Amino acid sequence: MQARQLENELDLKLVSFSKLCTSYSSSRDGRRGDTSDTTPLLNNSTQDRMFDTMSVEIEQLLAKLTAVNDKMAEYTNAPGAAALNAALMHTLQRHRDILQDYTHEFHKTKGNFLAIREREDLLGSVRKDIETYKSGSGVNNRRTELFLKEHEHLRNSDRLMDDTISIAMATKENITFQRGMLKSIQSKVNTLANRFPAINNLIQRINLRKRRDSLILGAVIGVCTILLLLYAFH
Repeated sequence: MQARQLENELDLKLVSFSKLCTSYSSSRDGRRGDTSDTTPLLNNSTQDRMFDTMSVEIEQLLAKLTAVNDKMAEYTNAPGAAALNAALMHTLQRHRDILQDYTHEFHKTKGNFLAIREREDLLGSVRKDIETYKSGSGVNNRRTELFLKEHEHLRNSDRLMDDTISIAMATKENITFQRGMLKSIQSKVNTLANRFPAINNLIQRINLRKRRDSLILGAVIGVCTILLLLYAFH
């Protein structure tokens, strides 16, 4: 039967058509991830030509199958086919469903292919523009890199200065705190000395003895120094 033969041809064509679209997408994905110089067996231009050829062939087969179904519909409505009308209508409906499924599958696969090709063409154009910009502005890129490095050095210097200032502020606060503690201790000692005169006298004697010892030690050092100088220049 002619309808069955056309359906078998359409089925084979649609399977090949689907494989072509899948291989097209895979080759595009592989080319994006591969930085080597290897080239697929089928390049994009060959796949595009095969796509156009197979699209035309499938559309022609769909048109032929539609015409056959229309002839079958005319035959079922012809006089004398009333006795076999139910069986013929069932057969005609089944062929119409198959035609509808094939048509839907073809348009879906074709739409996916066109969407992938349009997307990849757009991405390829963008990548080409980026590569052109990079190759045409190498000096500017180098200058930009130098500016970025200098900016990073300045940021590191600012960060180091901030750390140094923080350490200095912490040291100042610590010294101020220790100074306050020493003043507090001195104040307590003075208060205690004023409260107990004996202790105050003892502290004064200690201070006088320290001064006397300092004077004696200074005098001895001075005499020894003079004697050494006289001996050296004699």
